[in-house]
Amino acid sequence: MTRKKNEWLDWIKALVIAGLLAFIVRMFFFAPIVVDGPSMLPTLKNGDHMIVNKFNYLIGEPERFDIVVFHATANRDYIKRVIGLPGEHVAYENDTLYIDGQKMDEPFLNGEKSTLLEKQLYTFDFTLEDVPGDFETIPEEHVLVLGDNRDNSTDSRILGLISYEQIVGEADLIYWPLNRFSLIKE
Repeated sequence: MTRKKNEWLDWIKALVIAGLLAFIVRMFFFAPIVVDGPSMLPTLKNGDHMIVNKFNYLIGEPERFDIVVFHATANRDYIKRVIGLPGEHVAYENDTLYIDGQKMDEPFLNGEKSTLLEKQLYTFDFTLEDVPGDFETIPEEHVLVLGDNRDNSTDSRILGLISYEQIVGEADLIYWPLNRFSLIKE
């Protein structure tokens, strides 16, 4: 009878440890997210299931063109692309991104831009000063984010700059549907 009791105790310990490890991994390292809406088309599609890597930003900072998940409101997380970093000035003019006056290529948009009619813009002109908050440069520990589907995205142009504290992590792996299984890089 004692042997049976010890077996049960071992099983309970193993399940508790497994549950605790799963909780720790979920809370501090990785979390699932489902893309909701068209704001990141063509890169991400509505219903894509992704893994958010929370660990990257515990040891480092967001980089330009990372796809991040952040707390937009108390009840809602958004997924967007980092465009501007701390200390930078961001502007769009004639569908071209300028960081501190230097023209920047956005390779993830090249396919979409090539389908536009002549004189049609993918990203309408704006500057950092047009973003809520009236900044001349992006403050420390903040980023400017935009959706890849610039005509249909609630992003920094509406929400303002995103603080590092709001960022949950980097979304870089689509795991469902299986035909879209891939790592997301610019």
